[in-house]
Amino acid sequence: MKSLTIQDVNAIVGGEILGSTSHNITGLEQVQKANENQATFIGNRKFAALWKDSKSSLAIVNDNLDIEPGENRALIKVKNADLAMAKLLDTFTPEPPHFETNIHPAAVIDPSAKIGDGCRVGAGCYIGKDVVLGTNVTLYPNVTILDETTIGDFTTVWSGTIIRERSVIGSHCIFHNNVSIGADGFGYRPSDDGRGLVKIPHIGNVVIGNGVEIGANSCVDRGKFSSTILGDGCKIDNLVQIAHNCVLGRSCIMAGSSGLAGSVTLGDGVVIGGSASIKDHTTIHSGATVGAGSGVMNDVAAGKTVLGYPAVDSREMLKQWVALRKLAR
Repeated sequence: MKSLTIQDVNAIVGGEILGSTSHNITGLEQVQKANENQATFIGNRKFAALWKDSKSSLAIVNDNLDIEPGENRALIKVKNADLAMAKLLDTFTPEPPHFETNIHPAAVIDPSAKIGDGCRVGAGCYIGKDVVLGTNVTLYPNVTILDETTIGDFTTVWSGTIIRERSVIGSHCIFHNNVSIGADGFGYRPSDDGRGLVKIPHIGNVVIGNGVEIGANSCVDRGKFSSTILGDGCKIDNLVQIAHNCVLGRSCIMAGSSGLAGSVTLGDGVVIGGSASIKDHTTIHSGATVGAGSGVMNDVAAGKTVLGYPAVDSREMLKQWVALRKLAR
């Protein structure tokens, strides 16, 4: 078990110590639940009032908050408590699951596949024809990588994930449990005789940049003709749907249960809130934000925040809600 003094903690987060404590820090916890050997974090005034009743001996707090440490307790003031928290969480992160051997004998690897130095492949994995894994790729048990897929260095793929044929995956990516990459897009047309639906083949692939993280049970479908693309640094939550031929710029964020219909384009730094839905062939320009639960029917200008169903400028939607509330009284 790690045990850090407040000086050790401050060396990690780089703040200003106020007060002192005789307790060492062995873990992290929410302000209401922490004990005397656990550090906590206070990033805004909403939680500042909870500090006086907390059992924690150390809080990392934003430097614009007026909080007193108290007896045998300390504060470390930092510019951004959330970023400081990330550094400290990294310090206390447990070791990942252990591999007895780098390539488990129960893995099935096609003879044509190229496996880079330092790769780890768990039991029950399948690696298909002409797959290329870069250096230090980790595939946890029961991952499937189908033919002609390439995966860059230091990418981690957790159990249950399936990466379909011809996908191109960058370096330093993380795919959590049961991610689906490269499944057929959703495309059907009425048959000539009107008696059913004709499936539209999707012969493209998926291209994912570097440093992309995709949450559990999320899906990225292959393109109809060319590629579905996720740019460098995109962060995708659990249960997210990205349909065929979507193109995401750099560092986009999609929260849980949100979805993009086919051929949606996101610029750089776009944020999509939880359960938001984006209509097909829509463009959301760089820096725009879509509020949680919204339905986007039209293009969104750069830097704009939209809200509601159908989504409009957030200030306009808030005015509408106020007006409706007054009418309901």
